[in-house]
Amino acid sequence: MIFTIFKKELKDTLRDRRTFMTMIVIPVLIFPIVLNLFVGVSEGYNKESATKKINIGVVASPENNVIDELKNIPSIIGDKKVIRYKDTLSLINDIRKDSLQVGIFMNENFEMHLTEKTTAPVMVYYNATEMGMKDRAEQYMTIIQENAKRKRCQELHIDEQKLTPIFSSYINVASDKEMIGKLAGGILPYIFIAFGFIGCMYPAIDLFTGEKERGTIETLLTTPVQRWQILFGKMGVVVLSGLLAATCALLGLFLSIEVFKLVEDKELLAIIHSILSPSFIFALFTLLFPLTIFFAGVMIPIAIYAKTFKEAQSIITPLNIVMVLPAMVGFFPGIKLDWITACIPVINVVLSTKELISGTLDIGLLGVSFSVMVLLAITAIFISFKQFDKETNIIQ
Repeated sequence: MIFTIFKKELKDTLRDRRTFMTMIVIPVLIFPIVLNLFVGVSEGYNKESATKKINIGVVASPENNVIDELKNIPSIIGDKKVIRYKDTLSLINDIRKDSLQVGIFMNENFEMHLTEKTTAPVMVYYNATEMGMKDRAEQYMTIIQENAKRKRCQELHIDEQKLTPIFSSYINVASDKEMIGKLAGGILPYIFIAFGFIGCMYPAIDLFTGEKERGTIETLLTTPVQRWQILFGKMGVVVLSGLLAATCALLGLFLSIEVFKLVEDKELLAIIHSILSPSFIFALFTLLFPLTIFFAGVMIPIAIYAKTFKEAQSIITPLNIVMVLPAMVGFFPGIKLDWITACIPVINVVLSTKELISGTLDIGLLGVSFSVMVLLAITAIFISFKQFDKETNIIQ
C-alpha cells in the first residue's frame, strides 16, 4: 500500500511544472552556468590585470633616476606610463580618482642614503579596491630594489651570495586532492544541501497542504489504508524529490567537466576524476539520505499544520535559511570535523563531505555524523506522524 501511494503521488508530483523545474532543470543547469560564469570572469580578470596599462606617479628629487628605471623595466609585467608629481597630496588624490593606479614617494634624502650606504625609505601608494594593483606595485619595486642591491654590492666589491647565508625552500606536503578538499570542498556539499532542501519543499507543500486545499485528502483517508502508510508513501516522494535535486546538481557538475569542458587543466581534471569516484558518490549519498529525511520531517509537520499553500510556503521558505546557513561553515578555514562538530546537524554532513573530498575522513567521525543524522531523521518521522495523526490538522 505504501508503494501504491508512493507511485500515485510521484506521478502527480512530476506532472507539476514548477516542481519539475525545481527538482531537475535548475539543479542540472546551475553548475554549468556558475562554472561558465566563474571561469569567464576569472580569465577575463586575469588577462585584464596582467595586460592593463597603468599610470605610475613618482614624487622624487630631480637627481633621482627612479623614473628612468621604471621606464626601462620590460613590459612583460604589464604596460605602464610614468608621471612625475610635485607632491604626494595630488598623487594620492589622483589614485583615489583612478587616474593614477600606483604612487611612489622618495624623499629628498633618498640619494644621500644610497651614497652613505644606508637604507633609503620608499613609500608606495595604491588603492586596495583595485584588484591586482598591489601585486603590480610590488613587482616594480622588487626590480628597483634588486637593481639597487646589485649596484651596492658592486661598489663594495661584495659577492651577492655572501649576503644570503640561508636560503629557505617551502614545500607543501599536502596533496592536490587535499588542497582542493580543504579550500573548495565546502562548495559541493553546500549546493547539494541547498538543492536537497529546495527539492523537498514544493512536493511537501503540494502533497499535504495542497491536498487539503483541493479537498482530496479526505477522500484518501476514507480508503482502507492506515494513516502511517499514507504518510510514508507521501514522505517517500518528498525524500526522493530532494535526493533527485541533489543528483541533478551532481549531473550538472559532470556535464560541466565532461561535456562543456569548462575545466581545461589536465592535472586538475585528473584530481576531479579521482574525487568523483563511485565510492565517493556512494558515501556522499549515504550522508545525504538521512539529511533529506530530516528536511522532509521538518517540512511535513508545517505543511500538515498550514491551512493554505501560501501559508506553508511563507513558513518553510525562511526555514531554508536556517537549515542551509550552517552549510556555509564549509567555506570557513580552520573548522574541522571532530567529535563536537560531528554531533551538529548539517554542519557534520558538510565537514564530512569536505574530509571525504580531501581523502582524510576518519571512519569513526563519519559513523558519528551518520548516526546523529539517522537519529534526527527518525525523530522527524515520529513528529510528522504525530502531526498527521491529528484530525484537527487534516480536516479543514
